[in-house]
Amino acid sequence: PVVMIGADGLTPNVVKEVDHALNAHGLIKVRVFSDDRANREAIFVQLADQLSAAPIQHIGKLLVLWRPIPEPVAAERADGKSAGPRVVKIVKFNKSGNHRPQVKKLRVLGNERIAQGGEIKRAKRRITSVKKLAQDSEIPYQTLINLYLRDCASSRRRLAMNWTAQRGRVGV
Repeated sequence: PVVMIGADGLTPNVVKEVDHALNAHGLIKVRVFSDDRANREAIFVQLADQLSAAPIQHIGKLLVLWRPIPEPVAAERADGKSAGPRVVKIVKFNKSGNHRPQVKKLRVLGNERIAQGGEIKRAKRRITSVKKLAQDSEIPYQTLINLYLRDCASSRRRLAMNWTAQRGRVGV
């Protein structure tokens, strides 16, 4: 049982807890510690009416209520920006196990992430499609590729390519 009703009966705090449990779980069990069957049935009907829940079952001192779980409301930002800075707690355990773990609190901005070792890394800018860039700048696609390769050669950048065969493809 998620909620238990004691000797005080159905108080506003009990109704509030039943409401929270229905919002979180949908289907809940409520145990009533009362020997009076008529009192238990009255509590069952009163809870169902007050909280807009369906009375499913009443067996002995156990009441089962159901109500659909409400959809979570996501708050959208009007300006379209991502979330602001947040504080992240990093726990580093000692290798020997004899000392306390080190706890560091770091402030992480919206364009940053925490790497495996606990260091902060900035998110890399995505490279847009070369075809889309060619359409937007009204430069022919092949000319844009040639300009990019010329720029790579002049700045002595090396082209790094990894070709991996995909499973299940014929002719690869």
